[in-house]
Amino acid sequence: MASTAGTGSPCGACKFLRRKCAADCIFAPYFCSEQGPARFAAIHKVFGASNVSKLLLQVPVADRCEAIVTIAYEAQARIKDPVYGCVAHIFALQQQVHIHMLHVVIIIQE
Repeated sequence: MASTAGTGSPCGACKFLRRKCAADCIFAPYFCSEQGPARFAAIHKVFGASNVSKLLLQVPVADRCEAIVTIAYEAQARIKDPVYGCVAHIFALQQQVHIHMLHVVIIIQE
């Protein structure tokens, strides 16, 4: 768990946003004080802190860590490719699967 206001050090998200980290900060468990600001920067740039906090409130607590990982991945993908985001990566993987399946068919036919 990341640091919160109780320890005197804000979480990475609050550090990036330059605000005081409340004891009940929704970002604190997922963005540590050290690496958190860099991770949160992309998320904030693409989705906005308010939108992500609203989204996290709708996700069960047990699934929030996975949600943050997914949101962070999509944010990084959107920064690399603003039009397609992670869909470009999925499409590239599908193309690779198709090519490999063709190779398998050729090998089987030999």
